[in-house]
Amino acid sequence: MADIRIDKNRCKGCCLCVAECPRGNIRMSELLNEAGQSYAEIVNVDDCTGCALCCQMCPDLAISISGRKPQANKSSA
Repeated sequence: MADIRIDKNRCKGCCLCVAECPRGNIRMSELLNEAGQSYAEIVNVDDCTGCALCCQMCPDLAISISGRKPQANKSSA
């Protein structure tokens, strides 16, 4: 799971990230940002692989990925 963040107020709603996500894990929100634009949002954070294709496509640098979050270890008793 990657630590992905979308700055809704930097997003202008171009949908390039939606088209680029290989997992179909980004959609446009039904809500509007401060500029009155629909913005990109992650469908399921756990499904993000951290491929960063969305970051590469975003012309407004509204998406950032800071790597993969470590998964919790399950202890066996």
